[in-house]
Amino acid sequence: MRRADPDRLRVLHLNTEPSWRGGEQQVYYLHEGLLRRGHASTVVAQPGKPLAERVAANGLGGPGRLVEMRMRGEADVRAIARLAALMQRGRYDVVQMHTSHAHTLGVLAAGLLGSSRRPRTIVSRRVDFSIYRRSFLGLNGLKYRHGVDRYVTVSHAIRRVLIDDGLDPDRISCVHSGIDVGRFDAEPTAAERAALRAELGAPGDGPLIGNVAWFADHKGQIYLVEATPAIVAAHPDARVVLIGDGELRETLETRARELGVGEKILFPGWRNDVPACLKSLDLFVMSSHLEGLGTSVLDAMAAGTPVVGTAAGGIPESVIDGETGLLVPVRDPDALAAAVVRMLDDPDLAARCREAARRRVMERFSVDAMVEGTIAVYRELLF
Repeated sequence: MRRADPDRLRVLHLNTEPSWRGGEQQVYYLHEGLLRRGHASTVVAQPGKPLAERVAANGLGGPGRLVEMRMRGEADVRAIARLAALMQRGRYDVVQMHTSHAHTLGVLAAGLLGSSRRPRTIVSRRVDFSIYRRSFLGLNGLKYRHGVDRYVTVSHAIRRVLIDDGLDPDRISCVHSGIDVGRFDAEPTAAERAALRAELGAPGDGPLIGNVAWFADHKGQIYLVEATPAIVAAHPDARVVLIGDGELRETLETRARELGVGEKILFPGWRNDVPACLKSLDLFVMSSHLEGLGTSVLDAMAAGTPVVGTAAGGIPESVIDGETGLLVPVRDPDALAAAVVRMLDDPDLAARCREAARRRVMERFSVDAMVEGTIAVYRELLF
């Protein structure tokens, strides 16, 4: 392995995801942050997919910065060979793998180079379930114990899961995901806020409670739906807006009708104006029962929207109960409803949490903090 230059690290990022979610946003932020600091950074992404498109569209692509490569699962022999050739040509110091399939492809590719030319390998871990949850015949035990120099988790909660699974604590670092706090600086006028609420389907000035996430089981929107009857019993003019989409949308809509709150729960789909949407809410609710960290929670905190969250995964690392928001147990609609009503009924509590939450995000969960924390891990491995 060549001697690395601490002032100009050479980093290769592998991401196999065809969609755009929180992990892809973090890869984008990290790539941009490394380039801005004078390091060499290359993103390998699926051709024509959102990550590749956004890197290219925002001036962060081009030769040496973006490689669009078809990667068909984690047994794609052709992709492994192409990645090995790319690693050899680029003489990278570090290869960071950001998805499960990238983990396998990257480790196998790096292993083809031999010890003298092999870059340091890092795997990002963003989910808080056991590595054995989806393991065939326990093969994940082998996958996670060999070929990886360091795991970087986005929360301390995920780090604890990996340690409980038997991985060496010295090989696991925590670097919290970061958000662009500046996206939330602009304040809408009263008229703009009212117009957006009306566009979302919320009439009048009643409380608007929202969630922004993919509609998947682990995000737990079903528990917010089931909490809605108790919320509207206390606040009849309240509305709940679920911003997003996913495989469970029909299930959520059906359950809302069964509970008699079909008209109280709004489904506007995906929005491109999330900062403005968050600022139009009176309260943000994160009802997940599994959550690596919850960047939607961080977004809401940065937007100055009070938060009620569940004690799932890394959420308690940002939402400190009674200080930066309210925490409730997972899968508990009654507790969720009670916390929502409490926050709506106590403007002083909401104001205190709102101010403390924004401070915490700016201090600990900014993009710059994430990039600097990741660079620190690189240097610890290399020097």
